[in-house]
Order: sequence, then structure tokens, then C-alpha cells
Amino acid sequence: MNVIVLGAGLVGSPIILDLAIDFDVLAVDFNSKALERLEGKRNIKVKKADLSNPASVSELVSGADFAVSAVPGSLGYATLEAIIAAGVHAVDIAFMPEDVLRLDGLAKSSGVTVISDMGVAPGMSNLLAGYAGTLLDRYESLEIYVGGLPKIRTWPWQYKAVFSPADVLEEYTRPARLVRNGNVVVLPALSEPELIEIEGIGTLECFNSDGLRSLIYTMNVPDMVEKTMRYPGHSELMRVLSSAGFFDTKPVEVGGQFISPLAITSKLLFSQWKLEAGEQDLTAMKIIARGSKEGVSKVISWSLLDMYDLETGVHSMARTTGYAATAALRLIASGLFNQPGVFVPEAIGRIPACVDFMLNEQRSRGIIYRQTVAG
Repeated sequence: MNVIVLGAGLVGSPIILDLAIDFDVLAVDFNSKALERLEGKRNIKVKKADLSNPASVSELVSGADFAVSAVPGSLGYATLEAIIAAGVHAVDIAFMPEDVLRLDGLAKSSGVTVISDMGVAPGMSNLLAGYAGTLLDRYESLEIYVGGLPKIRTWPWQYKAVFSPADVLEEYTRPARLVRNGNVVVLPALSEPELIEIEGIGTLECFNSDGLRSLIYTMNVPDMVEKTMRYPGHSELMRVLSSAGFFDTKPVEVGGQFISPLAITSKLLFSQWKLEAGEQDLTAMKIIARGSKEGVSKVISWSLLDMYDLETGVHSMARTTGYAATAALRLIASGLFNQPGVFVPEAIGRIPACVDFMLNEQRSRGIIYRQTVAG
């Protein structure tokens, strides 16, 4: 069987290498240097192409058994639509702003299975939130805390990005949707900061971000929130930049030229936030589901603390995101889940056998979600 992976960046590359263990893989990217690092590897072929053109995507994926979309969120919807129209089963990790379930009808008519938003968060956070619903009679609240961080804090930002920096800035600008008392509430990104203790790290700060995504509409839970975790002090810097207009998209005149403040900010931050090869990072996540089973109050939680892999040189955020995606692709390929349509991870989480498959695949790669049950 063969797989085409669209995007060979810091997350796409580990996906490609992992899938090459048991698939023939075509890696596609516009960045020649990214492809050079993969060229000559066993079971991997590379191709340089512009993935911003849906027609080009359709041509590229035609004939593939499976596809993984690891493109930036701004290209995500059009890319996935092209993959589905070509009749190719797919796993998607693009953090797209559009409602991916709008493509469900197309997927059904094309006879393909698509699992979207299948990274670490969104992704495994959604899958385990869905699974918690099978363990509770009454689901009362859901809290998700997640953060990808450099292992070593450096001034001034105390942050580095392993995935698309443009998508990171989305976390600081896209309004956050929460559910409170059964109603969807929209709050500014970076709002309601608080401190949280994470075992193995210490004190982190967390703030509202738009990470619930499909959970808002697919889960009947009265109170739900997703918060991003950073080292203390980082969110205040981001709020200063935001309030001072550095994230504005409306162009301003500078020396006779018009340019958006966001473009300038992005240009400056991207180089400072780049996580260099060999620079270690970590991924932390905590999921807390509260409710009751047979009239007894229950708190079901999962925790993840993953570190940079010294042996392979793969960053933690790339591992936890990428290997969730490769597990999902193998889930489809195994035939254990092969329903036509577009599925968000919480739908997979309602099938215990699929949850076991996903957790076991990642456990074999050293990514361990530890579950505790109280009550």
C-alpha cells in the first residue's frame, strides 16, 4: 500500500519516516531542503510541488491508497477537499478554521474514510474526551490543558514553536469558544489566565484558546474548556502585543509602503521562535472529565508528559502530533475503522477497540497517556 504525505516540515517529516516502516511513501513539499533530508530513505520518494493549488493536489494524490495532510491551516480545507474528491482515504492534521464536517457528504459520495484534526490537541484530546463519554452515564464537565514548550526557557519569550508559527499566532488571535451551562460562550484568546501545576514540570500558566473545535457541537457536556499552557509570563507578553496592535491585519503605511502589523510581527517572531535541530522540547497535556456512573460521582483523567527523543532527534510536539496521525492512518488501513465520511476524533473515541488501537500504537513509540479514575 502507498501513502502520500503533503507537507514535510518538522511534523510532516516524522510522519513520513514512521509510515515508511510499512508503507511506500511519497513526500511532497515546496521546500527543497525539507525534501533533501528525506531523499534516499528506505520506502520514501520525494516530490517538490506547490500545495496551495487544489488542482495540483488532486493530480498528486490520484492513485494513492491513503493521504496525510500536514499543510498549514490556511491551506487545510481546500487541500482536504481535493484529496476527498480524488477518492483517497485521508488523515488530516491541518488546524483549519473552517468546519471540516461540511466535507462529510463529499466523503460519503466518494466512498472514502477521513479522520480530521488528528494530532495531539485537537486530536487525542478529543478522542479521549469522546471515550470518557462511554465510561459515564452523566457527563458534567470537560477540561483540556495542553502545551508544547521548549525544555529550556529563554528570555524574552520563553517559547519556541515546533509547528507552523502562523498556526501558533492563531491561538493568540482567534476568539476562544467555550461551553458554559450548556451555552456556547465566545471569549478573547489569551483571556482568563490562571496557574496550573503539572507533575514533572512545575507551575505553568494557562489561558483560553479555541481548541475545543468540534467538541462544542458533537459532545453533550454542559461545561467545556480548552486552555493552552505556557511558561509563566508568556501570555502577558502576547496580550501586550495584541492590545498594542501588533497582530492587526489591516495594512499601515511605513515609508510609503503598506504592510500589515501582523506580517511584520510574524517575520520577527518566526525566526526567534524557530526550534532548531537538537533543541529539546516537551509536550504536556491533562484531560479531566467529570460526571457520574450508576449514581456515583466519577473523575476520569489522562495525563501526558512527553520529551524530545534523544535517540531519533524527533521533537516531542512532532512525535505526539505525528504519531497520533500515523496511528489513525494505520487504524483505517487495518480495516478496524473504515466507515465512509469525515470523522472527528471524538467519534473514534466512542469505539473502545479503536481507542485501544490508537493508544497501543503510540505506546509502542514511547508516547503514554496515563489514565486515573477517582470516585
